Amino acid sequence: QVQLVESGGGSVQAGGSLRLSCAAFGYIGSTYCMTWFRQAPGKEREGVAGIASDGGTSYADSVKGRFTISQDNAKNTLYLQMNSLKPEDTAMYYCAFSHVEARCKVVPGSQVMYYGMAYWGKGTLVTISS
Repeated sequence: QVQLVESGGGSVQAGGSLRLSCAAFGYIGSTYCMTWFRQAPGKEREGVAGIASDGGTSYADSVKGRFTISQDNAKNTLYLQMNSLKPEDTAMYYCAFSHVEARCKVVPGSQVMYYGMAYWGKGTLVTISS
């Protein structure tokens, strides 16, 4: 069992930055996939970024070059550094985890989906004003 607790959300103006954190508790193991999803009002949830236990990362096209996913293994914490924020980034952001590293693998050029995340946090709200 893995519990995930997100933090770091807030309200900023367009062009600003935020860093989200996701603290993981429980059995993490040596192979895993950790991801960030977001869901805007009235829209479907979408994958944003993922990092596998081998260090490989992937991003949705809409955030490439602006968002960076990273992890601190000693603290069992996942981060999402978000720069150059846009109003369309407004959403609830969720951390999700799977013990299957392959869940993070993305075919180049395809949409990031991150199927099969087994554990989810409750989310942190990000609001970007224009």
